[in-house]
Amino acid sequence: MASYMQAAVVERFGKPLVFQDVVVPTVGPGQILVKTEACGVCHTDLHAAQGDWLLKPTLPFIPGHEGIGRVVAVGAGVTIVKEGDRVGVPWLYSACGHCEHCLSAWETVCGEAQFGGYTKNGGFAEYILADPDYVAHIPDGLAPREAAPLICAGVTTYKGIKVSHVRPGEWIAISGAGGLGHLAIQYAKAMGLQVCAIDIDEGKLAHARRLGADLAVNAQSEGAVEAVRRGTKGGAHGVLITAPSLRAFKQGIGMARKRGTCVLVGLPPGDFPVPLFDVVANCITIRGSFVGTREDMAEALAFAADGKVKADIEVQPLSAINSVLDRLERGDVPSRVVLDFEAAG
Repeated sequence: MASYMQAAVVERFGKPLVFQDVVVPTVGPGQILVKTEACGVCHTDLHAAQGDWLLKPTLPFIPGHEGIGRVVAVGAGVTIVKEGDRVGVPWLYSACGHCEHCLSAWETVCGEAQFGGYTKNGGFAEYILADPDYVAHIPDGLAPREAAPLICAGVTTYKGIKVSHVRPGEWIAISGAGGLGHLAIQYAKAMGLQVCAIDIDEGKLAHARRLGADLAVNAQSEGAVEAVRRGTKGGAHGVLITAPSLRAFKQGIGMARKRGTCVLVGLPPGDFPVPLFDVVANCITIRGSFVGTREDMAEALAFAADGKVKADIEVQPLSAINSVLDRLERGDVPSRVVLDFEAAG
């Protein structure tokens, strides 16, 4: 007899998620089944539910790519995890493993990559079917609710800082001090960087200072770009843009010093306004960064396990997911929301 689980399902794009009792997935060879303990909510989940992007998920589907839980079943041939292990099922659900990108440890851009909560059912459900080769291994002592935002927001910002190639003692400007940015500030300080936090919200800027930001600038203030350049003595060596704002992207180029690197992780709608003369004349590098590899994931989680990075979280039950997504759309989520399945149980 089939077993059932509760899940929040996208049946139609742009409509509220529907709560359904769906069949618990059956574990096949090379697969594992994870009992969800917590799942973070990301702005990408909102994009998925609204069908915003060119490559749309196939309806119906279950969103959620920050799922953390215990392995409760293991398929034939699985050796890398065992029952009882705590793992995370991230955005990078799986990849081919043999293309030029996978072979060079860039599996995030594999042409055959699958994505959790998007092309594969995700963590807004009591159980998640996963690929054991691509799950995150959660360190002992890191609680599910604390780990959930790190397997997306955490690894995304950590990777973005890595590819900026900013060295200890140099300046990184972090545009957006919210759900992603507050983690980026902590990673940057733990990596020995000087941090300039940029946001339009004075409350978030105050929090950025408490997290260790050496400089904080309101992006809406007159002369914001000049203030960053002055405070960093010529511009930041690296700029990480987490804010989903085209204005933030344009400002970011101006905040970079000559030969600096501007890393893009936010995904605002529209085309990136590139000031070509400034980019060419100042030899500025513009680089996209997409989540992180399995190695990046292990490193990002290790910082948290050592107590150097901690996500600000708001805990909600799965039943609140539609109101959470509504708040995300309005920009009314100051921290990272985590759905707590243990409390619900």
